Amino acid sequence: MLRLEIVTPEAKTYSDDVDSVVIPGIDGELGVLPLHAPLMTQLEPGELRVLKGGQELRLAVGEGFVEITSEKVAVLTDMAVKESDIDESAAEEAVRRAEQAMSGEKLSNEEYASNNAALLRSLALIKVKRRRHHL
Repeated sequence: MLRLEIVTPEAKTYSDDVDSVVIPGIDGELGVLPLHAPLMTQLEPGELRVLKGGQELRLAVGEGFVEITSEKVAVLTDMAVKESDIDESAAEEAVRRAEQAMSGEKLSNEEYASNNAALLRSLALIKVKRRRHHL
């Protein structure tokens, strides 16, 4: 088994033993099984998939970092939302707001980065919510 822990600024979102995890990393999707080589990588906004006992759980995650050891995957992220908890219409509205803010007057680098991060998190929520399940 592999221990998966997902922590956001608000709380420990997930903590359980799992069979495998697929992480949206900076270089693409990264599959992790027990006894994986130690690794640290950057987490990109996207879909994190957890397989446990033949059941798949999908979460939308934001930016962050992942530390992998042979027995544990620790995910530190600014957002982790289970597919069932995603409000698609709220995410779509957040995309519209971020796009509008980014297309308007000249933004500082910080304002642009903040709006872009919000846009990427909202797009990750929508992607996970709309994904078709094929098991």
